[in-house]
Amino acid sequence: MKMKLTGLLAFALLSISILSYGISGPAFATSDPNPALPISSELETYANGNSVKISGTIEDYDSSSGKGLTFRVISPDLAIVQIGQLTPNQIDSDGSFTKSFIAGGKYWKANGDYTVEFHYGADKSEITVNYVGGSLVVSGQPEPTPQPTPEPEPTPEPEPTPEPEPTPEPEPTPEPEPTPEPEPTPEPTCGPGTESVNGICEVIKVEEPKDGGGCLIATAAYGTEMAPQVQFLREIRDNTVMSTSSGAAFMTGFNQLYYSFSPTIADMERENPAFQQAVRAFITPMVSTLSIMTLADDGSELEVLGLGLSVIALNIGMYIAAPALVGFKVNKHLKSRK
Repeated sequence: MKMKLTGLLAFALLSISILSYGISGPAFATSDPNPALPISSELETYANGNSVKISGTIEDYDSSSGKGLTFRVISPDLAIVQIGQLTPNQIDSDGSFTKSFIAGGKYWKANGDYTVEFHYGADKSEITVNYVGGSLVVSGQPEPTPQPTPEPEPTPEPEPTPEPEPTPEPEPTPEPEPTPEPEPTPEPTCGPGTESVNGICEVIKVEEPKDGGGCLIATAAYGTEMAPQVQFLREIRDNTVMSTSSGAAFMTGFNQLYYSFSPTIADMERENPAFQQAVRAFITPMVSTLSIMTLADDGSELEVLGLGLSVIALNIGMYIAAPALVGFKVNKHLKSRK
């Protein structure tokens, strides 16, 4: 009897240990240990077209500081494939935030581990997701269920043909009454911010700017991504410079340098209105010189390269050569008066 009781007790302990091991596990696929900026992702592996969702919390968050949360996605070969910033309006008052983006595209070239970095002031956290590539998959779309092939029905035996009955004389068809024309429905009077769609007032949808590499310094200087100057910079970059292989190579190297300091400058502009006005006055001549790039045909390597070098030389003359020449003249004049 004692041996039997001991065996039952050992079996119960073994069952409890197996069940506790089976139900344990992390709530998310991957997480970051930084207590000041903890982040996590829903999954560990993503295919082409999947939606990557990163959630996190900024400890001791102060919504009145005006600081934004900067993020970067880095490929296995250490190239930046995506960069952007969450403004204070996109962060909850308790410091929690969520960022979603699509895995795949022309910058997601290699399979492997992609690192997602988040920067908030001096705090930094990063998380790794595995990208397996493959054909495009739309997240949330179920796979079609194959329909079973129906079995062929047996061919019925032909019934004997009945003798035809005499055809009755057709009755006269009454003439249809004319259909009254419908009265026209009056168009509704829609208020501001709405438009009439099929007789119903609906809110006018404004397309939101897409995520991706943003002009952080120009956006902070002009106050919004919808400013004409910021939209002009995006059109020159996406439709003219990036339409050629040499322009795409130049932008890859430029992004590595530009995004190493632009988030800090953008935060300083939002915190100091006087500095924001100074940056706006400083970059306005440079934005004006970029209008030369509109003369290049999209996809023309020679025109984009030639006009691009001309714009670079013009900006060097305005921002470096001209101030240096003025300083040299002033210094020479001061020495001659002594």
